[in-house]
Amino acid sequence: MADYIKFVDVTKCDGCRACMVACKNWNDLPAQPEEFTGSIQSHNTLTANTWNVITYDEQVTANGNFEWLFRHKSCHHCGEAFCEKACPETAISHTKFGSVVVDADKCVGCGYCVNNCQFGVIQLATYVDDKGKEYRKAQKCDLCTGRLEEGLRPACVTSCHTNCLVYDEKEKVLAEAEKRLAKIKERFPNANIYNPPGIKGTTTVYLLADKPTVYGLPEDPKVALSQIVWKDYAQPLGKMMLGATTMAVIGAAISTAINKGKGEHEGGQDHE
Repeated sequence: MADYIKFVDVTKCDGCRACMVACKNWNDLPAQPEEFTGSIQSHNTLTANTWNVITYDEQVTANGNFEWLFRHKSCHHCGEAFCEKACPETAISHTKFGSVVVDADKCVGCGYCVNNCQFGVIQLATYVDDKGKEYRKAQKCDLCTGRLEEGLRPACVTSCHTNCLVYDEKEKVLAEAEKRLAKIKERFPNANIYNPPGIKGTTTVYLLADKPTVYGLPEDPKVALSQIVWKDYAQPLGKMMLGATTMAVIGAAISTAINKGKGEHEGGQDHE
């Protein structure tokens, strides 16, 4: 199966927010009204129940005019994901589609993923069980993995009327992105394709009109080496050693039981 990616050409976005509505509808996420803060942007940032937001950044052009820089802000689905490396369980993983997903049954709500995501994407949602006890689960965009499994495109992509959002074969999309980049360079000299190599690329790739920092994105994000060592080497080794220790304890218990039985049996013979 060919690799597919979601491509976001921010220069085609008109800020209509249809992608936000489609995401809420498909994922059955509750509305989250926010107080007016003086900005035309509807929500300040992503939350556990708002998985994509259109950000509005004002910019003065070279000729002194004013224009909006829009961005469809959502999970990047990193090739080497901060959240996955930070998770002490196996609750966060990659699917065959390259999407990074959360297994709610395994999530313990520790929040390490929230603290380590350099994009500020993943968040904790609070729930209440039948006994009134609160518990937390990590939540974020899953690239509509359920739709992808049915051969459908992500809900946000289907709602985009400007073709700002595209979901297609990776090689085809990246080739078109390079052509598009060359075309817009005259108007946007700092335009660039945002697909950070330091995290082994992303499944959501952006064509930005300006430098990543203008959109609040890190220029060259990388997962800390300590996290990689802990997740990929120390944790599996620790579990393996714990397994060996557990087997040793069980083995010792069985051996003790056998010897005890043997001793009692031998003791019985002495009495005879």
